[in-house]
Amino acid sequence: MHTYPICETSGVLGPKRKFGDVQVQEGFYELDWFNPQSNFFLSLHISYPNGADRILGSSANPGGDIFRHGNCVTIGCIPITDDGIKEVYWLAVLVHAAGQRHLPIEIFPARLTADGFKTLAQSYASQSELLTFWSNLREGYDLFEKDHRARKIRVASDGRYKFSEESSTAEAR
Repeated sequence: MHTYPICETSGVLGPKRKFGDVQVQEGFYELDWFNPQSNFFLSLHISYPNGADRILGSSANPGGDIFRHGNCVTIGCIPITDDGIKEVYWLAVLVHAAGQRHLPIEIFPARLTADGFKTLAQSYASQSELLTFWSNLREGYDLFEKDHRARKIRVASDGRYKFSEESSTAEAR
């Protein structure tokens, strides 16, 4: 497994819920289309808003046009440097060309290990709604860390993610 550091952020920790909030989305998404002519070198579109975002976000306008891209500027996207996006973009093209149509991407406020979650819980102790959301994300994080297999994910009517033990690409993205 390889990680690519995010080189710039906007907003504060917590999920994106409306257009113009400059938040970086948090949750379970897919890289759903390629943008080779991005203003920020290369970019991959992220399937925001997903089912959970449509339930929990603004009904008027939850926002959209969220990308993982090069360059180190953002107002809600996820920049990972030009060298980083060059590698990620190429790997995504290879996987897509080999027949995989669903390219999952999981976006968390921090590594949701026991220590990582404990730090979030201490820093945001007075924000129970946020901690409940992150606890739900941690369920998916823990399942993936168990055996590094993507799970089927659906969204319940209350906007919570529901995870299957069955390995698959996400249905609800």
